Amino acid sequence: MEDFIILNTDNISNEHICCAISDKKCSDSYLAKKDWLKKEFDNGYVFRRINARAKVFIEYGPGEKAWLPISANNYLNINCFWVSGKYKKNGYGKALLNSAMLDAKKQGKYGLVTVVGTKKFHFMSDTKWLLKQGFIETEKISSGFSLLVKKISDDYPNPFFNSSTKSGQCDVKNGITIYYSNRCPFSEFHAQNSIVETAKKRNLPLNIIKIETMKQAQSAPSPATVFSLFLDGKFITSDISVCMDSRYDKVIAKALNI
Repeated sequence: MEDFIILNTDNISNEHICCAISDKKCSDSYLAKKDWLKKEFDNGYVFRRINARAKVFIEYGPGEKAWLPISANNYLNINCFWVSGKYKKNGYGKALLNSAMLDAKKQGKYGLVTVVGTKKFHFMSDTKWLLKQGFIETEKISSGFSLLVKKISDDYPNPFFNSSTKSGQCDVKNGITIYYSNRCPFSEFHAQNSIVETAKKRNLPLNIIKIETMKQAQSAPSPATVFSLFLDGKFITSDISVCMDSRYDKVIAKALNI
């Protein structure tokens, strides 16, 4: 098994962050994600990845500092967690997950928490796999998101979604509304370019909301603060490919079952 490395303020400028390694059109978004990470390292954020040019990594940090509309005091919150390609089914996922749980124990945390889709959602961890690793569902909301937790002791309190997520609605009730943050190296490009062209072609009103602070993220209407698309006020998808003209109609139809 290849070794893992931890990114920090000293090495991140010279190290890759797995996603969008070869995607030149997203280069500015890629740098924006690095800038986001640099700031979050001061909040105890961890980015651990394989020491190779591959998408094998886990990101997590204190639940109190999560850029998510959850209340998870004294937990470590897992954000992105991905094992791809030839590295699948070779123990890397379990090794990365175990490293996060070990950190939770060392820090005296209650355990690990993560937001997933009730069914598999884009840009979120594999729900079924996490349940097999001992996570349990503590809450589910109407927009299709679940909160999973793996506790060190069953006596510890459950984390929960904040009230802003419960309706599955956003404030803007007309056309497309996008919420996104620089947690992902693809978000900035597609939210500021692709979806603009797509909405214009369909004569749809477009409202783009960038989540720029932790406070904004913790009161967002969707737990998918990497990227969420609402249509006429209703949450539709976390699939960022919906921004592209070639994918919009297919993704929307599938989400609406039409």
